[in-house]
Amino acid sequence: MPPFRTALVTGANRGLGLAVAADLYARGHRVLLAARDAGAAAEAAGKLGERAVPLTLDVTDQASVDRALADAGAVDVLVNNAGVQLDWGEAPSTIALDRVRETLDVNLLGAWRMAQALLPGMVARGWGRVVNVSSGAASFAYGPAAQCPAYSASKTALNALTVMLAKETEGTGVLVNSVNPGLVRTRMRPDAPQTPEDAARRIADAATLPGDGPSGAFLRGDGTMPW
Repeated sequence: MPPFRTALVTGANRGLGLAVAADLYARGHRVLLAARDAGAAAEAAGKLGERAVPLTLDVTDQASVDRALADAGAVDVLVNNAGVQLDWGEAPSTIALDRVRETLDVNLLGAWRMAQALLPGMVARGWGRVVNVSSGAASFAYGPAAQCPAYSASKTALNALTVMLAKETEGTGVLVNSVNPGLVRTRMRPDAPQTPEDAARRIADAATLPGDGPSGAFLRGDGTMPW
């Protein structure tokens, strides 16, 4: 691996995304910090240093993705961190499907859109890492969690996308994995025991796996967990 590669982190202006960007930066990478708000992206990048580049990017908008990536250069590492949880306490039998659609648009289709934009270049260059930030609520062994049905369904589908992309890119030098970071103390879960920095390390580890690392796995801590 060269001294550094270029990593793009979505939802990188705060919380877990910013912590992942900071970890990758500390490992020597050039980091693109993507966020919907230009000012927030610039403020976050300014906290890291000269190898940090702000990107104004909305993962739900193809035109926004195209504009942001037009001048970004080659991207070697994609961390699909942008996500929403809008349905805590809802029931799957009564939740408004518009809320489900909004959740899927960010958590699933946003990650899918980013992968479609960046995977071809990774494959062409023979090296790449894609990390989809998932959840224990996406595991059939532990969930899905009925108290957040849209979120659970979106992350379960994201795991399926991980497996499919890993199969598609097998043998190309590109590794695609999901990571369950556990409960993280962010705006989404202010009561969680784990700091963003603690959780970020595991995501950054997955983003910098060696060539013989796993692909198509659901990573948790130092190991894997069942789908």
